[in-house]
Amino acid sequence: MKDAIRDLKVRQKNYFYSGETKPLAFRHKQLEALRDGIRKREKDILDAVRKDLNKGEHEAFMTEIGFIYSEIKDTLKNLDYWASPVKERTPLTHFGGKSMVYKQPYGVVLIIAPWNYPFQLAFAPLIGAIAAGNTAIVKPSELTPNTSGVIRELIASVFPEQYVACVEGDVEVAKTLLNEKMDYIFFTGSTAVGKKVMEAASHHLTPVTLELGGKSPAIVTEDANLKIAAKRIVWGKMINAGQTCVAPDYVLVHEKRRRKFLKLVSHYIKKWFGPEERRNRVYPKIVNEQHTKRIADLINPEKVFYGGHYDIDSRYIEPTVMVDVNLDDDVMGEEIFGPVLPIIFYEHEFEVIETVRQRPNPLALYLFTENKETERFIMDNLSFGGGCVNDTIMHLATPYLPFGGVGESGMGNYHGKSTFDTFTHMKSVLKQSTAFDLPIRYSQTPGSTKAMRRIME
Repeated sequence: MKDAIRDLKVRQKNYFYSGETKPLAFRHKQLEALRDGIRKREKDILDAVRKDLNKGEHEAFMTEIGFIYSEIKDTLKNLDYWASPVKERTPLTHFGGKSMVYKQPYGVVLIIAPWNYPFQLAFAPLIGAIAAGNTAIVKPSELTPNTSGVIRELIASVFPEQYVACVEGDVEVAKTLLNEKMDYIFFTGSTAVGKKVMEAASHHLTPVTLELGGKSPAIVTEDANLKIAAKRIVWGKMINAGQTCVAPDYVLVHEKRRRKFLKLVSHYIKKWFGPEERRNRVYPKIVNEQHTKRIADLINPEKVFYGGHYDIDSRYIEPTVMVDVNLDDDVMGEEIFGPVLPIIFYEHEFEVIETVRQRPNPLALYLFTENKETERFIMDNLSFGGGCVNDTIMHLATPYLPFGGVGESGMGNYHGKSTFDTFTHMKSVLKQSTAFDLPIRYSQTPGSTKAMRRIME
């Protein structure tokens, strides 16, 4: 395997050096081919995601395929503009010169995708890698083998291996890929594995984007529209059975709204995921038994307000709400990544700030309020990757907002133009005139120093 991966990397590097990937017409053609290839295999993709995670067609199309169509459409529309050289201002000290920024691809990029959105999170970064003019190696997750197989078949049918290739395998395969000197690494996954990826990249000083996670809070203030808050928090938490890096991980609710908020949360869970509705609605499974047991162990029966049932063999966790949760409870110790929603009640805004700050910067934060001053207070005083006011998750579904973490929740951004920029080196070049040569830069006289001060200060 090691020799095969090294050979693949060398062939991709040589193909990149051939210059084939750089013309904009070529990049357009490849993105269109990818879009057409996905359309031809939509049923296979939906079937694979259903087998791996039991996602229904509506949810799978919305979160796995439709998002990719939107990204390709936006990229095709704007690629020529994004890739154009940019002329920048030139200071007086560089009189006669012209400042340019050229958009240059890195070379061979490695994309390591996770299992929770196994199709979307493999192809979203690939769109940017292709648009920027790189070659790419995609490593899908071995925990979703059916989707991984479809990804391999799709990539092989659309692209030659020396341009874009799919390498399947376990952790050892990922380590072998990381040991090769790539030109860029894009990783989506847990913070713990992200640290290992960054460590491996450091040996070659390879630039990385890390899309990680963390405990993303939802804050519900006293003046919030509780019906909207409950509805959108339940939807954002329970989509994909909570296996979403930006799902609300816990909720901070003003003490005065306790009873009504809990009543509304229970109402929407019953309405969408209750025993009767489960006969008509597909409810996703946890990815494997190990993760199911991990999530089940976080549930404290004494603090369960709603739900709490699970079946490890069938990889099922009932949508569960826990109340009166303390910061030292197991459920608050790590990212849940499952359909368990802890709720903490507060009385003063400073408690919200203190609670969120006690943990690493989250990937997302969701604030529900009708008060502009409260909104400004939270935005100014808490650091997080991105988020929503009066909504959940939807900030990552637009190609016009950069998506990424901060601190332990990740580094770097993507989606839309940000994906193109991520896989592009901004090469700055100063073009200087040879028609004249100002002596001031060479002179060491008091007069020239005085003139230089006038120009630069």
